[in-house]
Formats: sequence, C-alpha cells, structure tokens
Amino acid sequence: MTEPTISQLQPMPDDWQRALAVVAHPDDLEYGCAAAIAAWTDAGREVSYVLATRGEAGIDTVDPARCGPLREREQRASAAVVGVSEVAFLDHADGVIEYGPALRRDIAAAIRRHRPELVVTLNHRDTWGGSAWNTPDHVAVGRATLDAAGDAGNRWIFPELTEQGLEPWDGVRWVAVAGSDAPTHAVDATAGLERAVRSLLEHRTYIEALTDEDPETYARTLLTGFAEEAGSRFGNRPAVAFELFPR
Repeated sequence: MTEPTISQLQPMPDDWQRALAVVAHPDDLEYGCAAAIAAWTDAGREVSYVLATRGEAGIDTVDPARCGPLREREQRASAAVVGVSEVAFLDHADGVIEYGPALRRDIAAAIRRHRPELVVTLNHRDTWGGSAWNTPDHVAVGRATLDAAGDAGNRWIFPELTEQGLEPWDGVRWVAVAGSDAPTHAVDATAGLERAVRSLLEHRTYIEALTDEDPETYARTLLTGFAEEAGSRFGNRPAVAFELFPR
C-alpha cells in the first residue's frame, strides 16, 4: 500500500528540553538532520547521541580493528560541531545488527538513562524514496527505537533495567524519523546548515573512501539539495524533514 504524500510540512514541536538521537552508524545523523540538531542546541536544548555500532565495517580499505576507533573519533568530532557532547556506542556488530529484544533493551536502557521527551532516529522502512534499498542495520535500529520508546516506560518489560537502577521513563512524547518517505514535519535549517556541512566533513575518512569528489563540494551539494527539497514544502526555506510519531 502506498504511503500518503504530505504536501506541506508542519513545524516540529518546540515545547521540549531533552532529545536523544539513536542511529546505527557514525555519519547517519550527519546525512540529513544535523542542521536541525544545531538549531536545537542553539536554542539551549540538550541533545545526546547513541549509536548501535562504531561503523567498523563501513570502509572497505580499512580493517575493522582500525576502522571502529577511527570512526568513533570522527563521530565525536562531528557531534561537537553541532553542540552535542555526549556520544555513546552500544557495540552491536556493524552490518549485522539484529532486530529483537537485545537491541530493544539496549535502546530502552539509553532512553531511561537520558530521559528524553523527543527521540530521533533514521528511516526504518525498506527503501529510500521507494526505489533505493535501505540497509538492514537502519531498518533494525529505526524499528527498535520506535518500539523502545514504549519499552522504556513499562517496568515489566526488561525488569533487569530497574534492578540496575534505570527506573522506567514514560516521558517520550514523540519519535521523529529522519530520511522518511512520508515526512510530516520539518525544522528550519537556515541557521544550522553551514554547521551541518562541517559536521559531515568530520567524517572525512569515510567520505574520501566513498567518492573521488572534493569532500567539501560533496557534503555541501548533498546537504543543500536535501534542505532545498524539504524546504519546497516548508515555506521555501531550507529545512530538515521528519516523520513524527506522537506518543
């Protein structure tokens, strides 16, 4: 069944203080929603990152034992550009993340620890735009994050978390999915776009392995294109689009 197309995007809610972004790999947040995160931290909101892997299988020419620490360093530097200082890794295996209770428990634990009102994740559907196939890692982490937002508030799911001192948190009010084929809301990216470009550029090792194009030209062209596309449905100003799931 075809998802309905939303012609005009609504502004994201702004009556919140803490957000937690949960994705599979280093660079996932930088390919599309870092400009929104920069806008949020500029406004004094707290944003933390949780990554399921260290991206150790992401560069063909770099052995995973060297790649993981390198990509972790690049991710921490990238987060700092947009005002995020807390970056945690769950150490699931890159490329073979399994959707299931273990992943849901790890994400629920992070939600209980950070107690966010807004949770952000990446496209959990099978495709990008209906044609490009999504990766299993993105699907698993996106779906598990949507589920874990509920798990975090139920003391009888993963009771071992309560025993570890992580009390239930039923305060998640929304889960926002970046890169969705069916966006509903958006954040003005005008002020944050330049930092989003610089944030993506911190993943230089990955970008240089991915393309022969000049890294800055690549990052700027890509992110500007995404922002303009979303902005065409958001008052013709650069934007980051999300599919928002209220809770």
